Amino acid sequence: MNNFFSHRSPTSKVAFVAGANGISGSAIIDHLVKQPYRDWSEIIITSRSPIKAVYTDPRVRFVAIDFLAPAEAIVENIKELCKGVTHAFFTSYIHNNDFSKLHERNGPLFRNFIQAVDLACPKLQRVVLQTGGKHYGFQYRDIKTPLVEDMARYEGPENIFYYEQEDDLFAAQKCRGTWSYNIIRPMAIIGYSCQYLGINETLPIAQYFLIHRELGEAPRWPGNLDSYHRVENQSYAPGIADLTIWAATQSHCRNEAFNHVNGDVIVWKFLWHLLAQYFQVPMDKFEEPTEATQPIDLVEWAKDKKPVWERIVAKHGGDAEAFQLDAFQLMNWYISPSLQKAPFISTVTKAREFGWNRSDETYHAWLGTMRAYENAGVLPLLP
Repeated sequence: MNNFFSHRSPTSKVAFVAGANGISGSAIIDHLVKQPYRDWSEIIITSRSPIKAVYTDPRVRFVAIDFLAPAEAIVENIKELCKGVTHAFFTSYIHNNDFSKLHERNGPLFRNFIQAVDLACPKLQRVVLQTGGKHYGFQYRDIKTPLVEDMARYEGPENIFYYEQEDDLFAAQKCRGTWSYNIIRPMAIIGYSCQYLGINETLPIAQYFLIHRELGEAPRWPGNLDSYHRVENQSYAPGIADLTIWAATQSHCRNEAFNHVNGDVIVWKFLWHLLAQYFQVPMDKFEEPTEATQPIDLVEWAKDKKPVWERIVAKHGGDAEAFQLDAFQLMNWYISPSLQKAPFISTVTKAREFGWNRSDETYHAWLGTMRAYENAGVLPLLP
């Protein structure tokens, strides 16, 4: 019997995707499996926990890796499987709602990854590190916008672990000198993920609306008046994947960082009403926030709501385990992220100048993500 790998084109590439259970990692895999065999002959994927998605494409191979293990042990684990890897994509992330502690695990996480792929992948051509908009330090300072790739690093006392990851990337690339890199910096990411913990804003917001619907209550805006009228741009995971694969395969994009946003902006006020309409939540008793409106603590709100969520699931379907208090703690920050008064606006001008031309409509991206969670059986399908 012929092995389908025997038909590999001399120019075909082999992908290695770390963070396969996450929003960006799974979107990159979904993007890759849609590409021709002549372009990508193998797609090796990894996460710490067993893969939850189902991939029927025979090019996909899964290997469980804990990148907090010593690099030498990781190399031993992957050196045979990954000997043909040409492009390595790092989207792994360990969340902590205390941002000051993020570097403690995410620094070593990437350092072990880059050391391992550098040693285990002799055909390596490109490494792509995904970081994020917090690279620019807007969570700690009032900063001018739009955010651009060559903006100076934040020099305050708080730690931004992305800098540590970038410096480790630069050092490894300079030492080896045989592969190049890209850095992708999305803003708030909208997209489906098969895991419930970590950075994921769409799922707790959906649950917030569905629980208010079940209780017959209007979904109060959890922030203040400023955040209700906040303008920002966001990043749809399939669009991030498109930019990531595009940049990684363009010779003129070697050793470049690119912001990612969808190409438009949203206003939270209008998104709030759109989601209420989508989830069929009556808004006749909704009270618009005023100058006197104070943010509510969503963790306190959510503490007694899991039985309500379980009741919804029993009636309409969905996953009872998808309700996570940690997600509501993160949502506190999403709704009222800082004292920053300027809009959170990043720009994709650089990517456009280099030739990337995709855009996504953010309001549609939110609704599409909700539908994805429904199709996956995580959110209920309402009548």
